[in-house]
Amino acid sequence: MAKKHDAFYFENFITCTDYACQAANLLVQSFREFDPSRTMDMLKRMREVEHAADEQKHELLHVLGKAFITPIEREDIILLSQNIDDMTDKIEDVLLRVYCNNIQSIRPDAITLSELVVRCCEEVKRMVAEFADFRHSKNLHDYIVHINSMEEESDQLFISSMHTLHTTSQDPIEIIVWREVYIYLEKAADACEHVADTIESIVTKNS
Repeated sequence: MAKKHDAFYFENFITCTDYACQAANLLVQSFREFDPSRTMDMLKRMREVEHAADEQKHELLHVLGKAFITPIEREDIILLSQNIDDMTDKIEDVLLRVYCNNIQSIRPDAITLSELVVRCCEEVKRMVAEFADFRHSKNLHDYIVHINSMEEESDQLFISSMHTLHTTSQDPIEIIVWREVYIYLEKAADACEHVADTIESIVTKNS
C-alpha cells in the first residue's frame, strides 16, 4: 500500500510535466501558424492547459496534507511540484505578452526559441519519469546534464536574438515588445533547468 501511495506523487509529477509539454507545443503551433486574429483563441486553449496543471498540483498538495509518510521530504515535494508548475506558467506568459502587446507577426528567432523550449520540456518529462527510480537510475544524471546544456543553448539564442533585434529594427516599440517576449521565452527555458536542479538536489540529499 505504501508503494502505491508513493507512486501517486511521482505519477503526479509526470502528469504535470506533460501539461508543460502540451503548453510548449501549443506555443510553437501558435507561432508557426501565427494569425493575430486567433491569438485570443490560442490563449484560451493555453489557459485550459494551465488550469488543468493547477488542478493536478492542488490534488497533490491535498493528498500531501493528509499523508503521514512520504517518499521524499514534504518540502521537496512542494518545491518540485511548484517548479514543474512554473514551466507551464512561464510558457503561458509568453503567449500573454504576444496578446497584450498586439503582436502582428512572429520573428523567426522566436520560433527557434520556442522549439527549444519544447525540447527542454520533453527532456524534463523523460527525466521526471526516471525520477521515480532515482535510487537505482543510471540515466537520471544524463538527463539533468542535458537539460542544463539546453538551457545554455537557450541563453545563446536569447543573446543572438536580442542582438539581431537591436541591430535590425528601427522601431522603438517593436524593440520594447520583442525584448519582453524574448525575456519570457528565456524564463521558460530557465524554468526547465530549475526542475532539473531541484531533482539533482533531492537525489543528492537522499543518496
